Amino acid sequence: MKKPKFQKKKRIILQKRFCGFCSTNTDIDYKDTKRLRSFITERGKIIPRRISGNCAKHQRSLTTAIKRARNIALLPFTVNK
Repeated sequence: MKKPKFQKKKRIILQKRFCGFCSTNTDIDYKDTKRLRSFITERGKIIPRRISGNCAKHQRSLTTAIKRARNIALLPFTVNK
């Protein structure tokens, strides 16, 4: 079987993500570990802004909150195997 000369490419439609902190008007607190864990991967890395959908202002404050929570041992730096 021969492949056709011209194949149609599938278009990937990306939805525009919105900042969850802007829409709900909630503050980012380093003591709220349940919320902060949703922005950390299984390996302990902080999820980037383009994936999480946060605005730049809230991503910066989220990063500082995660780092503060790590320093006082509320969140782990890495995962122990």
